[in-house]
Amino acid sequence: MQFDELVPGLVIELGPREVTEREVIEFAQRYDPQYFHTDPVRAAASRWGGLIASGWMTAGIAMQLVVAAILEGSGSIGSPGLDNLQWLHPVRPGDVLRLKVNVLESRISKSGTVGVVRWMWQVFNQSEVMVLSLVATSLFEMPKKPG
Repeated sequence: MQFDELVPGLVIELGPREVTEREVIEFAQRYDPQYFHTDPVRAAASRWGGLIASGWMTAGIAMQLVVAAILEGSGSIGSPGLDNLQWLHPVRPGDVLRLKVNVLESRISKSGTVGVVRWMWQVFNQSEVMVLSLVATSLFEMPKKPG
């Protein structure tokens, strides 16, 4: 999608995306090696009652969905950050996730060279339980004006 298509009020539904035990463990071994992400036996005896995905993995899955459906070929040039990142419920192997993206604001920077989009991302599991919520700011390159 292009910057001018990302208008306030636009809602985009993405997914589904199934989470596997293998990817939960592999991600965590590399980036978040806490036992409740990496060790099924210890995780089963924990307060979580089994493996849970790293919240960073859940955020990564959301990013993967956004890139594939929205940002690829869009002129996206990055992000200055996130607001209100919340991991609301654990994600478990076998969960099927979907992402709801709601464009909150879309404007052109004061310099006129960058498009700025603020949007809320909400990830839900197959039971419609929200597992992640965040507000992202994304930047887009604006076409150069002739002259």
